Amino acid sequence: MVPVVGSVAGGVGALWLAWAVREHRGRPGVDWFLGVFAAQATWCLSYAVGLLVADPSLRAALEATAWLGIVWTGITFLGFALEYTGRGDVVRSRLFGVVVGFGLLSTALLATNSFHGAFWIEFRFAPAFGVETVSYAFGPWAYVVVAVETVLVASAVFLLVDTLLSYGPLYRRESAAVALSSLPPGFALVAWILELGPVPQLQLAPLMFVPHVLLDAYAFDRAEMFDRNPTTSRAADRTAIDDLADPIVALALDRRVVRLNPAAESLLGVDAETARDRPLGAFLDAPIDVDGGCEAGDGREAGDGREAGDGRESDDGSARETVALGTGADRRTYAVSTSPLTDPNGTRVGYTVVFSDVTERERRRQQLEVLNRILRHNLRNDAGVVRGYGELLADRLDDPKLVRMADAIERRSGALAALGEKAGTVERLLSPGDATAVAVDELVASVVASARERDPEATVEFGAGEAARDGTEEEATDWTVRLRTDALRAIAENTVENAIDHHDGEGIEREDGGPWARVSLRREKVVARDAGGGTDGDAEDDESDAGDDTDAEGRPARFVLTVDDDGPGIPDHEVEAVESGRETALEHGSGLGLWVVEWAATALGAEVDYADRDPRGTRVTVTIPVVEGR
Repeated sequence: MVPVVGSVAGGVGALWLAWAVREHRGRPGVDWFLGVFAAQATWCLSYAVGLLVADPSLRAALEATAWLGIVWTGITFLGFALEYTGRGDVVRSRLFGVVVGFGLLSTALLATNSFHGAFWIEFRFAPAFGVETVSYAFGPWAYVVVAVETVLVASAVFLLVDTLLSYGPLYRRESAAVALSSLPPGFALVAWILELGPVPQLQLAPLMFVPHVLLDAYAFDRAEMFDRNPTTSRAADRTAIDDLADPIVALALDRRVVRLNPAAESLLGVDAETARDRPLGAFLDAPIDVDGGCEAGDGREAGDGREAGDGRESDDGSARETVALGTGADRRTYAVSTSPLTDPNGTRVGYTVVFSDVTERERRRQQLEVLNRILRHNLRNDAGVVRGYGELLADRLDDPKLVRMADAIERRSGALAALGEKAGTVERLLSPGDATAVAVDELVASVVASARERDPEATVEFGAGEAARDGTEEEATDWTVRLRTDALRAIAENTVENAIDHHDGEGIEREDGGPWARVSLRREKVVARDAGGGTDGDAEDDESDAGDDTDAEGRPARFVLTVDDDGPGIPDHEVEAVESGRETALEHGSGLGLWVVEWAATALGAEVDYADRDPRGTRVTVTIPVVEGR
């Protein structure tokens, strides 16, 4: 009676799980899971009752009912796996419709088996272990059913294992339990159809549903199977791509299209089904280097009216990262970025190509570039002419009032020429630049020397040293680091220039009140501190050397450039305009000097601080971090 008890236990367990799961109906996979339990219960209970029936007709009917459970167990299990793992669209596809059609055909053949023997022939009783087991010759469709059901169950197990691997520990227990639960009855069914074992007429699959039910019960109850569903993660992945406005193309390792989001379909003028498994170049006549952006194209026009980018190299020799698509008013410029697609193990499985519409940005950049160069050229030439005429007038005029006017013309034209030079500096600062090795103290010293030469009447002091433990200045040992030289020079030149040029002649450092500035540069010495925040006199080993890049706590060392003056001070609204990052009608800077300092500091990763000096003047402090010699 053991086969009967085991089969009943498997069937009753399936019904109990179906009762427990029913309250979750409406969630992904639940309806199909109920179908799995219904098919299993039909299989197990029909077989259990059949083992107690000696009437040939009733026994044959119960055998057919058990086969009905076999047919639909694999189909419903695959439907569950598809919906539970977020592939519900496949359930509604024609392919799955074929699977359901196979089940309906098998059901019809079961009902009419007595006419054709597709499932069995030579049906007869062959009692074993005290129960009414039967023996018969399997028909061709019986082998087909078992083969198809095995494939369906294996496919479902694969989907669940794939979920386990794809989403890590999030759904590991649920997926592993349900996947393993199908193995005992599956192996038992295959052994029965192949007539393996000492009692081939006894089907052990219904008994093997006992561990199957226990594993499913664990997945549902202990692991909260339907409370956290992989469909959420897959939907999030899909939505993250499909809802983006930027066109995105997923490529396989052979550079063939795997997936397009709707924006990419519109850009390329092709639907996802048509594009799948075809090279991206079939729809985009602009070669894409997935390992480094856009390759240099040949500028040919695509057959569908799309036009490839010209692929010209930039000044640094790198290929352009934009492509132009379309013609006429529909022509748009896209920045192309590529990145590798990897599986959870970090293995590269493909690439993503993202097209970002930068048409307006590129137009604006071109406009600013042209305007900047034209204005700089005109300012330099015209200001030079005006300045020359101003000098001639000043030399030839006798009227003191007119001479002063000529001097004003000369000064303002010089200021305009300097403004054009600053515009050029801004253009360079806002462009990518390379770091080079430079002696910081020598660069700042050369800027100070130029300022003295440009304005001999001004006093510009300079000192470079390192902050020591006792507050005295030590001799510098190594001032050479790698940084953007143009940015450092722009900071030094403009801070010194602002201090001298905007002086009002009423200073306090010189007896005559003339322009005065003091430039100091130091590389801060790191001092180890004890728990109370004080200096630890015994921690000499913790003190960084002049060439070290970090302190005892791993913080970067830094250069500090300070420029003091005794002028009228920088108006608050000018500092506020720079610090807020915008110019308004009420906060309008009188020149580019402060902006140049700000943008140059950004290029260096530096910080700029403006403070008032007591009793008069301004202190500008620029802190430049040094990390690993950069």
